[in-house]
Amino acid sequence: MSGSDARALSRSLLDLCRMRKLTIATAESCTGGLVAGALTDIPGSSDVIDRGFITYSNDAKRAMLGVKAMTLATFGAVSKETATAMAIGALEKAGVDLAVSITGIAGPGGATPGKPVGLVHFAVAARDGRIVHRECRFGAIGRSAVRHRSVVEALRMLTELARGPQVQAKPRREAASRSYPRVARSPRRSTLKRRRPPRS
Repeated sequence: MSGSDARALSRSLLDLCRMRKLTIATAESCTGGLVAGALTDIPGSSDVIDRGFITYSNDAKRAMLGVKAMTLATFGAVSKETATAMAIGALEKAGVDLAVSITGIAGPGGATPGKPVGLVHFAVAARDGRIVHRECRFGAIGRSAVRHRSVVEALRMLTELARGPQVQAKPRREAASRSYPRVARSPRRSTLKRRRPPRS
């Protein structure tokens, strides 16, 4: 993946958000603001991008995004729970429609048992209540590569959420259609009852 991938994704995401009148905030740890940078590198992005939180330390995650100390102590900074709390915190603090968070181990150091270099947790949250988490294990491909691939993944996740929830009208229609035969059966039962008197 090249820098053009992130630029193309950024441009596409911004166009989509403009069309749907959506605003975005970012909450970044291991990427240090690169997602916000990729988006704001596109001219005219100010009508979509509200703000970016760079919360590199645990103190910053608590103070700026409201991540609970217990969450960080129990699950660690690089975890599904922390990433989710970061995304929700950014959404609430900024008052935007969409928020994305990234927390991971870009390397070359920082690995712990069960959490190798290249492990990155992402979360995207929407004002309508949708929250999506994703874990990526990029491997020890180099600090710059991990950060760049994280930016691309975050932009993809934001795009997926910006497209809106999956339409659930079809299942509802099927459920409704199933009730029609039941309604049709009741008249048949009544006609059978009416036939009984002549036979007796």
